[in-house]
Amino acid sequence: MSKIAVIIPAFNEALSIGQVVKAIPKSADEIIVVNNASTDQTTAVAKKHGAVVLEEKKLGYGYACLKGISYLEKNPPEIVVFLDGDYSDYPEDMDKIVAPLLKEKVVFSLGARVQTLREKGSLTPQQIFGNALACFLMRLLYRGTFTDLGPFRAIRWETLKSLEMKDKTYGWTVEMQLKILRRKLNYVEIPVRYRKRIGISKVSGTLKGSLMAGYKILTWIGQFYFSKWK
Repeated sequence: MSKIAVIIPAFNEALSIGQVVKAIPKSADEIIVVNNASTDQTTAVAKKHGAVVLEEKKLGYGYACLKGISYLEKNPPEIVVFLDGDYSDYPEDMDKIVAPLLKEKVVFSLGARVQTLREKGSLTPQQIFGNALACFLMRLLYRGTFTDLGPFRAIRWETLKSLEMKDKTYGWTVEMQLKILRRKLNYVEIPVRYRKRIGISKVSGTLKGSLMAGYKILTWIGQFYFSKWK
């Protein structure tokens, strides 16, 4: 069976990270928590539950993901799974997301937080609007079929490396999806459950965070379309 590595960026998630790590299916061969400049006990709790913990002092979701990828270079897996450390995702759904990759039908699988499966209030109005707008633009510009920019996703290692991911902060998820679309790679969306996170979101929980994330996502879509990047 393919080796599966899980990367979990975490910024001050001491209250939730243990539950996240504990709920990940045993099909995962390695669980990596990237402590992204936390000031709480995130590192200690993650280690207590058996995760490998990396330290990334530069604050940013993309920085944390890139740190995890860099660590995996020495012993690459076949599949990399990304999910959040706030317990909003259901780690138990990982096998459903990974299954299409194991069957080699696709190289990228996205956990879509569909309305019928997500807890009421788990996504803020600005998140719902931003996701809808971003996906509309991707349909318009690339004929994509994405309905979400969800953080719970799986990708083949060779594909991930070929994307040459660059974004260090809020644009990480949309960058990956844009590059998948431009290269016309096979992908699939898997409906997944979603719940209210533990604690307050550092992005959608603040006006500044929401505006910055929205700006970064729309900037990525616009600049990428007119660029020669692949």
